[in-house]
Amino acid sequence: MKKFGLIGHPIEHSMSPTLFKAGFSKWNAEHPDEQLSYDLIEGQYFEESYIRFMKGYEGINITAPFKEKAYEKAEVVSGPCMLIGAANILVKTEEGVACHNSDFSGVILTIAEMFAPGIVHKCYQEFGARGHIKVHQAMKQILANEFDSKPKALIVGLGGAGSAAAVAAAEMGYQVTVWNRTVEKAEKFIKGLPEFGMTIASDLKEAFRESQLIIYCLPVKHDVLDSLTADDFAAGGYTKMILEANYRNPSFSDQVMNAIDQAGALYISGKKWLLYQAVAGYPILTGEVPSIGAMADRI
Repeated sequence: MKKFGLIGHPIEHSMSPTLFKAGFSKWNAEHPDEQLSYDLIEGQYFEESYIRFMKGYEGINITAPFKEKAYEKAEVVSGPCMLIGAANILVKTEEGVACHNSDFSGVILTIAEMFAPGIVHKCYQEFGARGHIKVHQAMKQILANEFDSKPKALIVGLGGAGSAAAVAAAEMGYQVTVWNRTVEKAEKFIKGLPEFGMTIASDLKEAFRESQLIIYCLPVKHDVLDSLTADDFAAGGYTKMILEANYRNPSFSDQVMNAIDQAGALYISGKKWLLYQAVAGYPILTGEVPSIGAMADRI
């Protein structure tokens, strides 16, 4: 049996086991002697959970608050992880423990599906485990075709997920503005990525109004949300997209959701991001193409 799992704290309500077990279902039916399993490796302390991974698992997903610590453990580092400084996948390889960031790929796959429904399935069907790379390439062209000038993206919150979202948006071709409760962290983040020309939002409400893509990664509601109106979600002829990372306890109230609807903007639940980061992570962990339909049915 090949064992995979999730480490973090707390994780008892995570949907990751449901998604991955759904993805494993076809493989397990066809390979009764080589089953795949997925466990919750609950633990308050990263080192204890990491030891459990090293003793008994092929690969693991990592969630808050351990993504930066997971990155520090890696002996083989993927490009996105190097830019982000965080990892949500560790997998054992012949070269050592490798780290990856499917939060990064999950953002790109989620936004690509909004512009071109079906593109994720098509790319994985045609290109196998490299499907996420093909979606990334296609997304750059989609944005170039969709907008007359470089579109703007606002990333609210720069934890592990927010940092991944900022790099993903920049890689797709957005002009990225970030906001973080600790300004010093935002300054350090953008200073480390001068190639992207990111900026820090001085007025968060104005940044909402000016951006074509908003990715909200704070775990709690910011006070500015209650002041937003339909005018703040209008996008001058384009459909503004709002992706919220927190799928268990969303911060957008009914009032704000009504404003989004009135403006003709598109709210994207964090469950979509969860799905597509799992889709992107599946081949990294297993080497196999994900069963996207089976995984999507569980969301």
